[in-house]
Amino acid sequence: MDLSWLVWTAGLIAVLFALYLIRDVMRRDSGTPAMQDIAGRILEGAVAFLRRQYRTIAILAIVAAVAVGAVVGLLGGERGLEAYGITGFGIAWRTALAFMAGALCSGISGIIGMYISVKSNLRCAAAAAKGGLSEAVTVAIRGGAVSGFLIVALSLLGVAGIYYMYGGNPEVTPHLIIGFGFGASFVALFAQLGGGIYTKAADMGADLVGKVEAGIPEDDPRNAAVIADLVGDNVGDCAGRGADLFESTAAENIGAMILGITLYLATGNAAWVLFPLVVRAFGILASIIGIMFVRGKDNESPMNALNRGYFTAVGLSIIGIFIANQTIGGDLWLFGAGVIGILTSVAMVFITQYYTEFRYNPVKEIANASRTGPATNIVSGTAVGLETAMPTAITIGAALLLSYWMGGQTGIAGGAVFGTAAATMGMLMTCPFILAMDTFGPITDNANGVIEMAGVGGKVRKITDHLDAVGNTTKALTKGYALASAGLAAFLLFEAYLERVAFLRGETEMMAVDLSRIEVFVGGLLAVALVFFFSAVAIKAVGKTASKIIEEVRRQFKADPGILAGTSRPDYARAVDITAAAGLREMIFPGLLPVLSPIILGIFLRVTGYDSAMAIAGFLMVGTIGGIMMAAYLNNAGGAWDNAKKYIETGEMLEKDGSPVMKHTVTHAATVVGDTVGDPFKDTAGPSIHVLIKLLSTITLVLAPLFI
Repeated sequence: MDLSWLVWTAGLIAVLFALYLIRDVMRRDSGTPAMQDIAGRILEGAVAFLRRQYRTIAILAIVAAVAVGAVVGLLGGERGLEAYGITGFGIAWRTALAFMAGALCSGISGIIGMYISVKSNLRCAAAAAKGGLSEAVTVAIRGGAVSGFLIVALSLLGVAGIYYMYGGNPEVTPHLIIGFGFGASFVALFAQLGGGIYTKAADMGADLVGKVEAGIPEDDPRNAAVIADLVGDNVGDCAGRGADLFESTAAENIGAMILGITLYLATGNAAWVLFPLVVRAFGILASIIGIMFVRGKDNESPMNALNRGYFTAVGLSIIGIFIANQTIGGDLWLFGAGVIGILTSVAMVFITQYYTEFRYNPVKEIANASRTGPATNIVSGTAVGLETAMPTAITIGAALLLSYWMGGQTGIAGGAVFGTAAATMGMLMTCPFILAMDTFGPITDNANGVIEMAGVGGKVRKITDHLDAVGNTTKALTKGYALASAGLAAFLLFEAYLERVAFLRGETEMMAVDLSRIEVFVGGLLAVALVFFFSAVAIKAVGKTASKIIEEVRRQFKADPGILAGTSRPDYARAVDITAAAGLREMIFPGLLPVLSPIILGIFLRVTGYDSAMAIAGFLMVGTIGGIMMAAYLNNAGGAWDNAKKYIETGEMLEKDGSPVMKHTVTHAATVVGDTVGDPFKDTAGPSIHVLIKLLSTITLVLAPLFI
C-alpha cells in the first residue's frame, strides 16, 4: 500500500491545526493598556531586527546559491546522472534552485516562530493575571505549538514538493535535492548566530547594569536594555530555533532518502525512499493529539502537564512507526530501530531535565556553591556542564549501535545503515511537540517581563516566575533533543556523504575512512579546532555586543538621574538599535567559518595530491563528535546556571534557619554572575554548534564533486 498521500495530508492537517491554535490564542484576553504597550514595543523591535537580519542573510544566500550551483555544475556534479539526461548546467540550476528554496523556507520558519511568540506572550501574561497558572500554561503551549506545527509542515511539504518537482525518480532525485538542506542550514546558522548574539548581549547588559550595578529587579522598566532583552528572546530562541529545527528535519530527511536508494535497488520497492517522510507524517498526527492533552492545573508543576502531552505523543509515535513499517513491508527489526530513536529522545529529555531543573541535585549544588561567591558558582557550573558530556555520548552511542545492529538483522543490502536512519526519523517524530515546548520558554519569559514592566506583582508575579523557570527547562530540553538528533543524524549524513562519493566515482562500494592516513588525521584535527574556534568567536561576539549595550545603559543612567528615580522614561529604542546593529555585524565572520573551512581544506588537499574526499570524511566525522561534546557542555552548563538563579528567585532555596534566600543577597548576586556567563553558552554558541554540525554534513554532500 502506498502511503505517500499521507505526507500531503499530514502537512495540510498541521497547517489547519496551527490556524486553529492561532484563532484560539488570539481570541483570548490581551491584558491592560500598559501590558499591550509593552508587547507592542517588543513586537516592533523584533520585526525591525528580523527585517535587517534577513536582508543581510538574503544577500549572502543569493551569492552562495549562485556560487554553489556554478561549482557543482563545473566540477562534474552530474556524474552518474548522464543516463537520465542531466547535464552540468542541469545539475547547476537544480542545485541553486533547491538551495534558494531551502533558504527561503528556513527564513519563513524563523519569522513564523518569532511573530506568533510575540503575540502569545501578552495573552499568556493576561491569562496569568486573570485565569491563573492553568490558563497561562494552555496559552503558552498553544502559542508555541503554532510555530512548531507550521515549521514542521513547511519542512515536510518542502522536501516532498521539491522531490516531485524534480521528477520523483527514487534512484536519482534524492541526489538532486540535497541543495535544499544546504540552503536551510546556511540560513539557520546565520539566524541562530545573529539572534543568539542579540539576545544574550541584551540579556547580559540588562542583568549586569540593572540587577548587579543598579540593584533594580529583573525586567524593571527603568532599565533601557529590558525591551532589547525581551526582543532577543523572540529573535534568538524563537526565530533562531525555528530555522534550526527546520533545517534539521529537512537535511535529515534528505540524507535518509539517499540511504533509502540502496534498499530500493535491492528490493525494487520505491517506498523505501519516501519512508522517512511517511514516518514524519505520523509524527505530526501524534504530536497534535499530544498538544491537546496538555491541561495545566493550578496545584501542580506545569512540567507535569507538558510531560503528559509529550508521553502521549511518544506512545502514538510508536504506533505510527509500526503502521508505516508494516505497510511498506518492512522487517520488524526496522520498527525496533525506529523505537530506539523515539526512546533516545525521551532519554535525552530526562538527562537534560536532570541537569538543568532545580528540582534535582546538579542545579541545587550550583546554587549552594553560590553561598561563597561567584567563583565557586562558576566552578560548580563548569563541572556540571562537563559532566553532561558523558551521559550524552553514552545515550547517542548506544542508540547508534542498537539501531545499526537491528537494521543489519533485516538481511537487506544497506539495512544496517538504514536502521540508523529509521532511528533518526523516529526521534524526529515528536519534533512538533518539542518545538512547541521550546517556544513555550520565550513566551513565558516575555510574559514575566510584561508583568514586571506593567507593575503587576504579588501572586501573579509568582505565577509568571514559576512559568519562567519551567520555560528555562523546556528550552534546555529542546537543546538536548536537537543535540541528540544531530548526533544520530550525523552518522546518517556521514553515510550519505560516503554513498554520494561512491555514486560520483561510479563505485559499487563506499570507501573506508582510514584515520591512520595523514590527510584524514589532519582533517579531523582541524575540524575539532574549528568547533573550538567557532565557539570562541561566537562567545566573544556576545561579549563585544554586550559591552556596547552596557555602556549605553550606564550613559542613560548618568545623563538622566530621573530614570532610576522613576520620573523619566529610558530610551528603549536606542538600546534596541545599538544591540541589533552590533549583533548583525558580529554574526558574519563566525557564520562564514564553517561554510568556507571544508571548501578551503578540500581544495588544498586535492591540489596537493592527497585523497581529499577521504580527508573531508574525517573532517566531517571528527568535527561532528567534537561538536556534540562541546554543545552538550555549553547547553547544559548554561541551563544549569540559569535555573540556579531561578531557584533563588522563586523562593525555593532556603537558609539554614528555614527562611528563603532573598534576592539582592551575596548568594543571589553570585547566581546572577553565573547566569550571565552561561547566557552566551546556552543561547548563542551551543545552539549554533547544532547547526554547524549539520551544515558541515550538507555542505560536504552538495560539494562532494569538489573533493573528487
